[in-house]
Amino acid sequence: MIAVSRLSVAPVKGLALQHPDSIELTDHGVREDRRFFFIDDGERVVDGLLAGPLVKVGAWAPPDGSCLRLTLPDGEVVEADVTPSEPVEVGMYGRRVAGHVIDGPWAAALSPLAGRNVRLVRTDEPGGTRTHHHASLVSDGSLGRLGDQLGVGTVDGRRFRMLIELRGGGDHEEDTWIGSRVALGDTVMLISGPIPRCAITTHHPDSGERDLDTLRAIREYRGLRDGKDLDFGVYGEVERPGRVAVGDELTVL
Repeated sequence: MIAVSRLSVAPVKGLALQHPDSIELTDHGVREDRRFFFIDDGERVVDGLLAGPLVKVGAWAPPDGSCLRLTLPDGEVVEADVTPSEPVEVGMYGRRVAGHVIDGPWAAALSPLAGRNVRLVRTDEPGGTRTHHHASLVSDGSLGRLGDQLGVGTVDGRRFRMLIELRGGGDHEEDTWIGSRVALGDTVMLISGPIPRCAITTHHPDSGERDLDTLRAIREYRGLRDGKDLDFGVYGEVERPGRVAVGDELTVL
């Protein structure tokens, strides 16, 4: 049986993951997931690749993004209602993301940890910074196979910041579902393709420090797709929204 082992959302892109017992997966994704992000003075997105220590900051926001609470590494809590100010549109991994700058206490609290001046942005659309591919899935079989390649045991799936982690799968079994539909909890998703990975997977999910050469290992045993992409995990397109919970069984339709 293949079932959900962990769910992961990040109300603020690049900050610590939350692991709820269940999520509401809409056709825009999970409404509060990646609803906020930080930019620098040059309107460049500041995430774990630019500022690894940000992963030590906890975040919480309701589905409507009306307030935001950050918990800093020293335990300080920074919380306030969200009031949008000027509009902004930034480039993010080959796409454009529209939002509004949010004035408040968060920028001053995060800038020292980020090592640069930052501003908080809330996306205009629920479901955050993604315009499609609103779900992502990876199996424990894949994480175990990568761990074997690296000689470290099973790799912590939080490195890949996937929405849905699954237990009971074979090595990269999720790849065999590409082009098929799967039922999970109340939802139905089309598994649309593999996920090309970036260097954030080389960073420890708690410290933000680079400590494991995941990309080299993936290339060694999986090679490159189209001469450039290192694939790990799969995208899901939401066709029937609904609730997904830890323990829900996945069925390939």
